[in-house]
Amino acid sequence: MQLIDKVVIFESGREEYAISIQSIISIEKVEFVNPIPLMPAYMRGVTKARGELIPVIDFEAVLYRRPLKESENARLLVVQTEAMPLGFLVKEAKEIIDIPPDSLKQLGIAAYEKTRYFTGIAAFSERLITMIDPDILVSSLEGMKDIQEYMKSNRAPSA
Repeated sequence: MQLIDKVVIFESGREEYAISIQSIISIEKVEFVNPIPLMPAYMRGVTKARGELIPVIDFEAVLYRRPLKESENARLLVVQTEAMPLGFLVKEAKEIIDIPPDSLKQLGIAAYEKTRYFTGIAAFSERLITMIDPDILVSSLEGMKDIQEYMKSNRAPSA
């Protein structure tokens, strides 16, 4: 079993999820998201983070098929995936913690096609945290290839 060290814990719905800190570029306050017409329901639009245009994925829409309600606590997790950098819009980024390998349990439902990106559950006495692999998540979302093409065609040429 791979040793997972630090993860960013975030909330979506009433659940806690985690992504390895190695995938996280930054955690930002949500400023302005520019909507793009005719994109999948989970795609909020694009925003600028650290000088780069990135697509914004509404995590609530991916997991629960409903848009995230705007709130002061909402955060944008800027994540580097194999495909491209993305922003995951989440209800709240809570903390960065260590996940000891002995607290990590494999998921029986991980084989379920629609949630292959759930890679395990960190079980603590007071809480359960679902581990997410952002690369698997991105590759499983319908329409991501179109979004990648859109981002490539709209990327400003480097000076």
